[in-house]
Amino acid sequence: MSRPGGSALLLCLLVMAVALMLGLSGARIALQEERAARNDRDRKTAFQAAEAALLDAQRDIEQPAGASPRSALLASVSPAFPAGCGAGVGNPLLGLCAGQGTAPAWLAVDFLDEGEASMRSVPYGRFTGQSMPVAGGGFPARRPRYLIEAYPDRRAGSSADLAGAGALYCISAVGFGVQEETRVLLQAWYRRAGGG
Repeated sequence: MSRPGGSALLLCLLVMAVALMLGLSGARIALQEERAARNDRDRKTAFQAAEAALLDAQRDIEQPAGASPRSALLASVSPAFPAGCGAGVGNPLLGLCAGQGTAPAWLAVDFLDEGEASMRSVPYGRFTGQSMPVAGGGFPARRPRYLIEAYPDRRAGSSADLAGAGALYCISAVGFGVQEETRVLLQAWYRRAGGG
């Protein structure tokens, strides 16, 4: 009678090692896909928050002229906004920036600044009364923010006189994802309704 040489045991160990490697590889791929899906969902949350901020800025621009000093300024033909953007929570010029300069205002504004006196971007709903749930579950980590830059409306064929040219607004909005580090910046050009 012959004794087994251990080759069957070695073969079983080799098959188990291959099965273990396949299992670990499958688990790693599943974790990576789950992480990618979570990041994609977070980016979509930030994108939707930024879109909401763009709409909030449009509501801000479209408020009736007599509603507040801010709405009267936004309704004027040639609004005069501060060069460095209005700052401070109580300032009616908060988030309004002059659009003439070497660099756009949105590049210089810190959208994360929430200081009472230093804030220069408008939190969602500040001037429109809109609300948005934040910081919990699948909601954004913070309210989206926006700022509005005014430029003369220089249309082809129009008068070269910029005093009566009207205003074209560049809205820059930042939305946050469930993780505050996830941010999306959206921009839109907007002309007030009835602005021609």
